[in-house]
Amino acid sequence: MHKAWLGLGGNIGDPVAAMAQALRALDGREDTDVVAVSPVYKTPPWGKTDQASFHNACAEVLTALEPEALLATCLDIEKEMKRERIERWGPRIIDIDVLAYAGFETFASPTLVLPHPRMTERAFVLVPLADIAPGLVVAGKPMSHWLARCDKAGVEEALGDSGWWREGI
Repeated sequence: MHKAWLGLGGNIGDPVAAMAQALRALDGREDTDVVAVSPVYKTPPWGKTDQASFHNACAEVLTALEPEALLATCLDIEKEMKRERIERWGPRIIDIDVLAYAGFETFASPTLVLPHPRMTERAFVLVPLADIAPGLVVAGKPMSHWLARCDKAGVEEALGDSGWWREGI
């Protein structure tokens, strides 16, 4: 089993419920276990700013899947949840990104780049990721380095209970 870190988010419908559904789908697989989940944060939109705020969280998983297979699984879950890719950085019901994968400090294929491009610039990734993986090293630097450098304006904890994603939310 390999450790991997995922970023989740959305701003259409009930994004917290959508992220919880996605995490339960991952955790329900025989090849993947969700072992840590951050609080949920309400964050301003990034890239395309004329849209509703997002809710974001990060998760650590143990998986038997290789990096590209994990991404494919995440994309399948998005598709099952009716995610539509209409415009880059636009509104979405769910987004699941593979952020980092233990044993692959860097990785590039036609479908996946690790660490996730621009993750070190995005507070909506770094804040929840630092909650569950403070010792994670990305691009040769610890999370504390990246977190200190990013603009955290507008990032607010929305749901602090780490069990928010389990059945019965």
